[in-house]
Amino acid sequence: MIGISIAEENEWISTKKYYCINECVEYPYGEYFNYKINDKNVIFYRCNVRKTSSSAAAQYMIDHFSLSKIIIIGTCAGIDTTYQQYDIIIPNLAVQTDCTVRETEPLIKTKFNVEIDLSKLSIKYNTGTIATQDKPVVMWNDYTILKDNNITICDTESASIAYVCKKNNIDVLIIKGISDFPTNEERSTKEISHEEQYKSFINNIPIIMNKIFNNYLDKVV
Repeated sequence: MIGISIAEENEWISTKKYYCINECVEYPYGEYFNYKINDKNVIFYRCNVRKTSSSAAAQYMIDHFSLSKIIIIGTCAGIDTTYQQYDIIIPNLAVQTDCTVRETEPLIKTKFNVEIDLSKLSIKYNTGTIATQDKPVVMWNDYTILKDNNITICDTESASIAYVCKKNNIDVLIIKGISDFPTNEERSTKEISHEEQYKSFINNIPIIMNKIFNNYLDKVV
């Protein structure tokens, strides 16, 4: 069984709309539904946002459904300006960037890193490093720290789920679309900058989710 993990509420709404799902089964961390893609049984589940809930949900799904693989799909913040809004990234490395004392230690603690094997993919894709941290990337200083450490994209769940997969010795794949880029709040105010980024994030969710469903998901299941 393959698990397809989705974190944010509006991403989940877009998923159910795309697959015409009206009823789901509840579980401790959200809800799920069963489906078939390419004649393979898959289970779509909402893990909720942030590292604790998403990693706990992953372990629950692995334990209760004997998952052999988890595919993490959804939106993310863009960090590397080589890429643009709506670009889809399939990372080859997942790191956690809130596990160290930034003032005295390197940003990335390598023991939490997860290298992702993409050698079997037969599609064209963009790749790079995804960072995960509980604090969303909104403030410009947080953005520049990630950019200076060669991060490509950032979210609040993927690397923690990938780490759970690594510990359970199952495969993981991450497919993320860039919904927004942080902006320098010095050009307006912190509140306005945050609001504008959030609006971009919400408005772009359906576009990105449909792009993942139409162009990527059935090719990697």
